[in-house]
Amino acid sequence: MNGISKLVLNITGTLKPVLIKLIPLSLLRKMKQRMIAKSYEKLKKINILPYENGRYEHGVNLIGNIFAESGLGQSCRLVASALDQTGFPLNIYRYEQLGAEGQGDHSWQERISKELPYDVNLIHINPHELGLAFMQQDASVWNYRYNIGYWLWELEEFPDEWVPCFNCVDEIWAPSEFVCNAIRKKTTLPVHCMPYHVAVNIEKPYSRTDFGIPEDKFLYLMMYDQSSCMERKNPIGVLNAFKRAFDKNNKNVGLVIKINNPTPESKKKIQNVLDGYTNVYLIEGTLNRDQVNSLTKCVDVVVSLHRAEGFGLVLAEAMLLGTPTIATNWSSNTEFMNKDVACMVDYKLITIERDIPPFKAGNRWADADLDQAAGYMRKLYADKAFYEKIRDNAKKYAENILGMEHAAGVIRERLKEIWN
Repeated sequence: MNGISKLVLNITGTLKPVLIKLIPLSLLRKMKQRMIAKSYEKLKKINILPYENGRYEHGVNLIGNIFAESGLGQSCRLVASALDQTGFPLNIYRYEQLGAEGQGDHSWQERISKELPYDVNLIHINPHELGLAFMQQDASVWNYRYNIGYWLWELEEFPDEWVPCFNCVDEIWAPSEFVCNAIRKKTTLPVHCMPYHVAVNIEKPYSRTDFGIPEDKFLYLMMYDQSSCMERKNPIGVLNAFKRAFDKNNKNVGLVIKINNPTPESKKKIQNVLDGYTNVYLIEGTLNRDQVNSLTKCVDVVVSLHRAEGFGLVLAEAMLLGTPTIATNWSSNTEFMNKDVACMVDYKLITIERDIPPFKAGNRWADADLDQAAGYMRKLYADKAFYEKIRDNAKKYAENILGMEHAAGVIRERLKEIWN
């Protein structure tokens, strides 16, 4: 790693905003990708000293970007909530991602520590950045501790270039069996499913007026973060399904597309398929948790025609908030959704024809049936009894399957096994 790259890697949190202003984000991302590629080579040779039970006090150091206003950031906070309910000591160590945007969720601010007092590290950093994290920190962070990676992934095949990351950890946790099965294909390390506790508290509610969307229309919502890959989240599919469901002159319905961190290119792709529809509303920028949950609650239906999901937090949160969902019937979301609690859309598995980082050509993902999705859009709009059945069933089911007692209990039992 050259001197400039190492300097950038070790920039402190207070200087990162300055760095981002001085260096174009596109260039910063390219530098980061080069550093990531080099880090994989270093991970092949890494030598972490093995766990010594009793060297440190029993407890968990949660290491991750817990301030991030993104799916990964929310995942980290959900894991923190479950750990906090196990009854075991918890320490939170904030990992500051290079070039990360949206660091405004400080709900765990008072629990942040620069110390790592406990013997288990739960490293909530996805494999593509794990090498950077290990190079940023002193070896004492990892040596003699039980290192667990909490990873998310969306496809059936775990990337070969991430395999060196197995050298950094003693076991892996993931929020779904779908993700776990992909990881198990590439390692003999223990891999455990640790499902989320999903919570949807709204301390300060926001209305449709606050978001600039119509009060008098039946609204569908599609929400995604540009960093999560537009092609995977598939907003174009949702827009095309909406166009098949309703005429452009229908003044009773509307589609809201919420984009976090949009690029000019991504917005242009959406604009190019509007075809004169004036009842499609774009919301840009970062929302806090109250705003995200309020937006999900104040619309009528949440739609996700994703090609693959590592969990599907938006869908889980919608179910808990009493907003019916339409979703692709493939990947991790099927572990907490079924046809009795959601409108599950059929699909074909198709081959990815070109590299769409981090997804490689030759892998498979789902292509949702847009005609069926359009049919569900019409049915939820026209059939009040069906709408209420899906809404009520989903809320009860999600409260049971995504509850804190189960999430904390699974973690508690696994930690006991490690310490015994």
